[in-house]
Amino acid sequence: MSARFAGRTAIVTGGVSGIGAGVARRLVAEGATLSLWDMDAAKLAKSGAAHTVALDIADPDAVHKAAAASAAALGKIDILIASAGITGPNHPTWEYPVAAWDRVIDVNLKGVFYSNSAVVPFMQANGYGRIVNIASIAGKEGNPMASAYSASKGGVIALTKSLGKELAPTEIRVNCVTPAAVRTPIFDQMTQQQIDWMLSKIPIARFGEIDEIASLILWLASEEASFSTGAVFDISGGRATY
Repeated sequence: MSARFAGRTAIVTGGVSGIGAGVARRLVAEGATLSLWDMDAAKLAKSGAAHTVALDIADPDAVHKAAAASAAALGKIDILIASAGITGPNHPTWEYPVAAWDRVIDVNLKGVFYSNSAVVPFMQANGYGRIVNIASIAGKEGNPMASAYSASKGGVIALTKSLGKELAPTEIRVNCVTPAAVRTPIFDQMTQQQIDWMLSKIPIARFGEIDEIASLILWLASEEASFSTGAVFDISGGRATY
């Protein structure tokens, strides 16, 4: 395994399960020093990461304190992988519970905004940074019975484009990925009908693998991704149409 992240530090939100855990594992294997953020304190304690923070990503004060703690523990912040997210329940839009809608937006969209905005000053101080936000193909196409999730991920795409343009004159790059469905613990939040519908939309006729998504994310987190910012990278098994 190469050491392309030797000397680099990274924060991974939602870092103890699913895509976040896969990315964290790969970053460490390639030389990075990690700060993992997650709600699951027990899994964080077993993660072996150099630094961990147990927090609710939807709490802006907690996120800004976590960024400061990570910078102090690691010495700097080079990379942010914003992976924390939830699906929310499956309902028609007109029947979607307001409290559930708010929670999805709070975690998936506001949480990405909080974490992005918290790390940027540290990256500006370093003169270098890579931010990779995990959106979803649902943010482009809008999944039926998942309006809150789709809207939140569409917001992540727009946020990424805005921040990427703002930081384009610097050495900080901001991009997002839009995976189709990947079989992770987040499936436990969905109905089987919703899972079957998502699979039916993927021309390759299978779900993505965590390592496949992680490979793209790691490239975007590396020094090699120097000419892409405010961009959206599809990894959808052929589902994406634009």
